[in-house]
Amino acid sequence: MFTLNNVFYEIALILIIATAMGALAVWLRQPLIMAFIGVGILVGPAGLEIVKSSTEVELFAEMGIALLLFVVGLKLNPQEIRETGAVAIIAGLGQIGLTALLGDFLALNLGFTGVEAFYIGIALTFSSTIIIVKLLSDQREIDALHGRISVGILIIQDLVVILVMITLSTLMGNQAQGGLIQAIILVFWKGGGFILAVALITRFILPFLLDNLARSTELLLVFAISWAIALASVGDALGFSKEVGAFIAGVSLASTHYRITIGSKLMSIRDFLLLFFFINLGIHIDVSHFGAAFLPALILSTFTFIGKPLMVMVLVEMMGYRKYTSAMTSLSQSQISEFSLILANLGLSLGQISEEVLGLITLVGLITMGCSTYMIIYGHRIYEWLSPVLTELEKFIPHPKKTLADLSETEVDRVDIILFGLGRYGGSMIANLQHLGIKVLGVDFDPEIVRFWKKKGVLAFYGDAEDPEFTATLPLREAKWIVSTLPGERIGLVLLHTLQHHHFQGKIALTSHNLKEMKTLQKAGADLVLLPFRDAATQASRTLAQLT
Repeated sequence: MFTLNNVFYEIALILIIATAMGALAVWLRQPLIMAFIGVGILVGPAGLEIVKSSTEVELFAEMGIALLLFVVGLKLNPQEIRETGAVAIIAGLGQIGLTALLGDFLALNLGFTGVEAFYIGIALTFSSTIIIVKLLSDQREIDALHGRISVGILIIQDLVVILVMITLSTLMGNQAQGGLIQAIILVFWKGGGFILAVALITRFILPFLLDNLARSTELLLVFAISWAIALASVGDALGFSKEVGAFIAGVSLASTHYRITIGSKLMSIRDFLLLFFFINLGIHIDVSHFGAAFLPALILSTFTFIGKPLMVMVLVEMMGYRKYTSAMTSLSQSQISEFSLILANLGLSLGQISEEVLGLITLVGLITMGCSTYMIIYGHRIYEWLSPVLTELEKFIPHPKKTLADLSETEVDRVDIILFGLGRYGGSMIANLQHLGIKVLGVDFDPEIVRFWKKKGVLAFYGDAEDPEFTATLPLREAKWIVSTLPGERIGLVLLHTLQHHHFQGKIALTSHNLKEMKTLQKAGADLVLLPFRDAATQASRTLAQLT
């Protein structure tokens, strides 16, 4: 086999191969993730055996994971986490329990022993934080309602898998905490102390420190990376995962003025380092047991691919969310996690499962990670295809939350404009419209923004413009205009399609940041397409011309 004796040469060759296979994947319109996993298999022991310095590749992978979760935390301030906390806990724990029981039952019927079935059932319960967060970020849906719920469920899963691994190790006598109960109590003490320490640093030290470091954007970036890696290390040392530590690091900076600057500068570094995570995943795939495990893996993958999302969808809907949010949340959960592979390796080291079972779980991971990539990327198309079936299913699921439709007759007596997006652009627009005596109903998926405008006396509601079911509950008959200040062709087309489906008689104004999207939206039926940057530049030019 082809070998190299220098780690620098190895990394250079891996990057060249990754670039070539990535370009091929783009040309074939396939997800880059699968191309990079393929690179790992190609350069690993199952392929050309190019990689000898796997430790260095794994180090880059771990740094990429830490930065990925750090960036996610940057976008979720504590208030937003509280908003989706209940549904994340109930859906996360409910799905874990149901999947573990059904997965165990399925494995027993496939001929595995009780202990092996237990490990297989547990492995099926967890979803891949790395793949879900990466793809939702690429789709720009990590801030959407279903994105936030998905991240919340992933956090619950990560915490549960940590407790499971501690429990297994303790029962086998590999921990010195003095028993199972003591070990679990110690975990909660460590976790509480960790969060308290970070909260105190965030409250009393970080504001002053960041204000001084921000004088140099390069230094601010170095600090952000250092903070992410440091807390990831602390989290790992305390017995939690690096992911949990890095996520907490991001959340600690989420309420600062610098989160957007830090997040934007970290994107390229994050994506580069994550390349090594997927390559590292491919390198460690052992294909020797795949032949014998193929049929059981196919059955278990089908259960993971269909059964687990169905459980999540039902649980989220039972919490009062409509079919769009529940379906989009559930589609992202259709794979097993990198933690599942870690758990299986623990079982092998404890002598509780064989290498064949480890190979089976690995193959299930490869199949479900690959298939779920398409599920997330094409989630909106899949939702449209499944929408009629979901509508029928929704009839049998109770929805305890009061919807806007319940309020429209009593609180919405006359609405001239329904406006989606109450950020800087939409907020300025709604303030000016109200000043002109026009009654506006505002909608935003950020609960903080909604509360802010409610305090200002604006009729504002929490909702997602991409949720057709929510849009259908709005007082469409009273409104003369539907205005979306949310940029993006997809959001505009989804909203247009929903309004046309419900025979909206008023006019529709959408927002775009480029002329190409503007033409597409106009062709699809938009009466007006707003171009904020062009319009602002035009107004600024007129003002300057008048003052010159």
